Amino acid sequence: MGFTYSKLWKKLIDEGMSKTDLREKIKISPSTLAKMSKNQYVSMEILEKICIEFNCDISEILEFKNNENI
Repeated sequence: MGFTYSKLWKKLIDEGMSKTDLREKIKISPSTLAKMSKNQYVSMEILEKICIEFNCDISEILEFKNNENI
């Protein structure tokens, strides 16, 4: 499976933010957000912006899932 952004989506709920709110706050394109929604690759720069926005570590927004562990 690879990387998943499920922790990020939970964090958005906890913060009372929508995906659109996040997109507008960190100034990313709708297509980048769509990639994240499909657990596809986005640049480290995007992940850094998210970590700065939430003042968190990357492990709080991103998780690696090995196919063997599913």
